[in-house]
This record gives sequence, C-alpha cells and structure tokens, in this order.
Amino acid sequence: MSTGAIPGAVGLAEEPRTAEPETFRQWAGLTARRYGPALGVYGAVKLIGFTVFMALLGWSGEYLTKNPRFGGGAHTWDVLGGWDGWWYQQVATQGYHPALVATAGGPWAYEQNSVAFFPLYPGLMRLVSAVTGLGPYGAGMLVSVLASFAAAAGIFAVTTRLAGRRAGVIAAAVWGLFPGSGAEWAVYSDSLFVALAAWACYFVMTGSWLAAGVTTFVAGLNRPTAAALVAALGVAALIALLRRRDGVLGPVTAVLIAPLGLAGYLAWASWKMGSWTSYFELQRGAWLHFFDYGAHTGKVLRGVLLGHHDYVFGYPTEDLIAVLLVFTLPVLIFLLVRLRPPLFLLVYTVVTIVLVLGSQQIFGNTSRYLLPCFPLFVPIAVALRRLSLPSLAAVLTVGAAASGWYAGYVLFELGIP
Repeated sequence: MSTGAIPGAVGLAEEPRTAEPETFRQWAGLTARRYGPALGVYGAVKLIGFTVFMALLGWSGEYLTKNPRFGGGAHTWDVLGGWDGWWYQQVATQGYHPALVATAGGPWAYEQNSVAFFPLYPGLMRLVSAVTGLGPYGAGMLVSVLASFAAAAGIFAVTTRLAGRRAGVIAAAVWGLFPGSGAEWAVYSDSLFVALAAWACYFVMTGSWLAAGVTTFVAGLNRPTAAALVAALGVAALIALLRRRDGVLGPVTAVLIAPLGLAGYLAWASWKMGSWTSYFELQRGAWLHFFDYGAHTGKVLRGVLLGHHDYVFGYPTEDLIAVLLVFTLPVLIFLLVRLRPPLFLLVYTVVTIVLVLGSQQIFGNTSRYLLPCFPLFVPIAVALRRLSLPSLAAVLTVGAAASGWYAGYVLFELGIP
C-alpha cells in the first residue's frame, strides 16, 4: 500500500537503500547510523526535561509532605513510582486478584482493583527484576526508558517514510517534549505502548503483515486504547485486499491476530470477576472512567473557560494545559490530512482522540492519553525542518526545558498523572 509520501519531500520520503549486512557487526553499524541521530536528539531532549523536572521537585519540596503512593516520597525520583506506578508495582510483585467489591457509598461503587491495569508492562517489570536483581521500581524505570527509545526509533521510522530523515529526527524529539511526555520516564506503561503502536504502523507501511498483527496483538496486552490500533490495522488490511496488494493471507492473518490480546485480557478479567461486562463495570464504578460521548470533556471545557472547577477530577493548571492541547487538535489534524498520509494512520489517530475525549476520566491526563497520537508529530516536524540547525537546536532546547514543567512537574505534582 502507499506510504503516503508528503508532497515536497521528493527524494526524502523513501528510506535510504543500503546493501544487506553480511555480519552482525555490519548490521549494528548500519542500525546505529540509521537511528543514532534520532535517538541522540531524543535522549538529549529527555535529559534536559528530566533534569528540570527533578530540579522543580527539589525546589518546591512538596513531595516530602505527600504519601509515597500519591506523588510523594523520600527522594525526588520516588514521585515517578506513585499513582499508577504503585499499582503496576503491586501487579509485578503480587499478581492479580480480580474482584468486584462494593463500597459503602460515595461516588465509587466498587473498590479499586489492580485488574484494571493490563498485564504486559508489569509482566516485563517482573521479568526484568528477576534477571537483573532490580526491585519493581528499578525494573519499571528500566523498561520505560528502554521502551521510550524504541518508541522514538519507531516514530523516526514512520516519519522518515512520510517526510524524510530530517523530519524523522525532529519527530523523535517532539515525542520527548510533547505535553504528557513526563510519563515516558516513569513507572508507567505509556512508552511501551507507543513503541508497539509506532512499530505496528511501520510494519503496515512496509507490508510486513504478520509482524503488524503480532505487534498489535502484544499492544492489546498493554493498554485498552489498542482498540484504535486494531481498527486502523483492519482498515489498512481492507484497502490492501481491495487493491489486491500483498496477497490475501498476510492481511487476513494480521486482522485475525491483532485483536486477540485486547479481547483476550478483557474476557479473562471479566470472567474472573463474574460476568462479561465486569471489567467495564470496574472501570466505571471504581475509577469513574467510562465512555460518555464527550459529556465530561464538554463540562471541563466550559468550566476552565469560565474559571470554574466544579467538575469531577478538577486540577486547574493541569486542566488548562489539557484544554490548550485540545484546542490545537483540529489544527494538527487538518495539517496532517493535508500531508496525505496513509488512511490507516488517520484512522488510528482519530479513533484514539475519540476514545480519549469521549470518555469521563481525569481530564488533566489528556496530554498523557494523547501521547499515542504520534502521527500528529509529523506536521510539527515538517514545519520545524525548515529551520536552520542553530535555530532548530534553540527551539528544541527551550521546549525541552519547558517540558520539565508542563509535561513533568504539572503532571505529577499539580495533578494526577
């Protein structure tokens, strides 16, 4: 199927062709030359933002007064293992104990249960902990950091096919400073999911259907928003079949494999709790997270614009950043459509946005929930690639430093990540 090369990127949209490596050493050298610039820039951006984030935590000192489970700890880095990170550590060390336990009253109908958190990330934490001797926190951080670089490489690979290597490198950097990017280097599953999603999209673009199906299957074991990836893969396979490209077996096999991870975990969790709808009942009753066709998003937008925060999960600074991000979405989508990417990338992006904005949730987390929408980085990268190298370095450096506040400190200390 078409890679959807961006107009004006003639001579840049295709990846450089090199001779097939004959040895592992040659393969490693080719891989380093190909991905090195993108990973280097991403790492530099993240280090700057992470340093500012830790400095702000130390400057405020408020983390010392908070419960380690809820944004506190004895050290600044302890903050990265709280909130959802605490739940992931529980799963990694104790496994699941699925149950729907009714509460005495209040807005929560059920007690919170770790089965709400998908198994791939805590499973990797447990494996890494066993192999390295690291505790669950250290193992979780190691998995997240390595996965963040894998995600940067995948975003680079997809963007390079669309707009050339320079845009690919910039898109990897944007991944490191996008609102919500503070969760990339934390005990959170976001980096792992984006890595899987980016590479699944790349495999579709290159006609590697079995790899795309398996990667989407694995992504379904990590986050429920893999539903958007499953839908996008289905659209891509349908187009390939209609155009009679790549045969029949590859696309059909991918479509059959792709949803099994997501559907399998949801079915198992619900079955263990007593009914086929139990997982969704738990999300609604214990986490107040459910699809409401955008009603909650509308309340938040109205509240923030009018200066009110009387909606559920109101966090003024975090919500304001999320609202500003939401206002940029129509512009970014319009610019992405103008670049004429493959249809399945648009489907993946739009379905992810609909799932996020159409649900009641902690609205301030919108910036984190939209991290998987990496195709939106492409028009940003295309615009920034026009800058000279010194100007581009200055923009990315300033953006990286600012991200330590808006994507790190705000997310973890002024709201709930």
